[in-house]
Amino acid sequence: MIALDSDVLIEILDRKSEKGSDAFKHLIDSGEDICTTVISIHEVLFGFYKHDKPVTDLLQLAVLSYSKSDAMLSSKLELEAEHAGKPIGRTDTMVAAIAINNNAILYTFDLKHFETLKSQGLQLFK
Repeated sequence: MIALDSDVLIEILDRKSEKGSDAFKHLIDSGEDICTTVISIHEVLFGFYKHDKPVTDLLQLAVLSYSKSDAMLSSKLELEAEHAGKPIGRTDTMVAAIAINNNAILYTFDLKHFETLKSQGLQLFK
């Protein structure tokens, strides 16, 4: 299962984005089930509501929720990154924890933030 990060979702839902078209084709070619996280849904919905864009396509995706075990893991990931001198944003560690705990492969264009979490079990889609 591949979990789409908000940056990938935005590109795919932008019908004019070549980067989004390429990402969508890459997903289809993988043959994997596709989902997103409740955190990414929040981030994308905020922007769509703010700019009065339709949300129907976005709401059809399967969504992985944020659980207590995700909260426990994401707080540890955030603290470890901070101690290592490579702080990662809170929502990014939340998305990573959801992916790790659901054995999902994260598809993001923001590899800089997520690469360091591979040692913690995060799988990245390339």
